[in-house]
Amino acid sequence: MIKPRPRIVDLSDTEPNTRRGGDLRAMLTPATVGSTSGFMGVAIVQPGDRIGEHYHPYSEEFVYVVCGDLEVDLDGEPHALRPEQGLMIPAYMRHRFRNVGNVEARIVFHLGPLAPRPQLGHVDTEGSETVPVAAGAVQDADPAEVRS
Repeated sequence: MIKPRPRIVDLSDTEPNTRRGGDLRAMLTPATVGSTSGFMGVAIVQPGDRIGEHYHPYSEEFVYVVCGDLEVDLDGEPHALRPEQGLMIPAYMRHRFRNVGNVEARIVFHLGPLAPRPQLGHVDTEGSETVPVAAGAVQDADPAEVRS
């Protein structure tokens, strides 16, 4: 077995993913650092923008708000989410993030455990303005979720 080595990944080294709204940057992933239990990244959400509703059938999601004022819908129920607050979203819980403030919001997220296959890890329940999605459709895996 090959033991993963520590690796620092800079935000500027990651490609933006805007398919679901916002700017999602998966930074520490199986493909980038050899992680085996989950992955971590940053979501950048501009004022008035959102990350479309979705859920993770295999993973809990841990979120920490670095800056900005957000509203998160958890199974359709809205909750305020402010800087220096954390949130744990259980597997299968539908969630959507909206920037309701006047400045950019930044969220650090971690998901674990990994799904058995990357394409099973994320289920969109709505589309973004740029990519319409049928309700409940399983989307292609984020490039960062792909195992190396």
